[in-house]
Amino acid sequence: MKLHELSPAQGSAKPAWRKGRGPGSGNGKTAGKGHKGQNARSGGGVRPGFEGGQIPIYRKLPKRGFNNIFAKNYAIVNVEDLNRFEDGAVVDLDALLAAKIVRKPMDGVKVLGNGELTKKLTVKAAVFSATAKEKIEAAGGKTEVA
Repeated sequence: MKLHELSPAQGSAKPAWRKGRGPGSGNGKTAGKGHKGQNARSGGGVRPGFEGGQIPIYRKLPKRGFNNIFAKNYAIVNVEDLNRFEDGAVVDLDALLAAKIVRKPMDGVKVLGNGELTKKLTVKAAVFSATAKEKIEAAGGKTEVA
């Protein structure tokens, strides 16, 4: 098989439909927009969520909850996830990203105390839970707030 022999699967590729290119095209004159009305005009149509003047659903529904714009969203790491690092390693955000324990840096890393730690590590993170700090230090490691 050569490059020039490749073609799309039968029926998957449709030819472009050129609107408003004369009566012979099968889609001339009004170009599928019908006669007159808001949707026939240039720039016509209504915004998303518009219900023809009826009170739209997003205005009928009650406002719920509160979104704190100052809240910090931390990437969560459990103590048991740190066992994949070698003894004596320095575990920081870059190391966690490289090991794919953390996918996005967000506002920093928060270490939680779920599981057991068997390695002696120096862990640098934005926040530590009390149990995480306890377990890291019990294993002979250090915690540093970065």
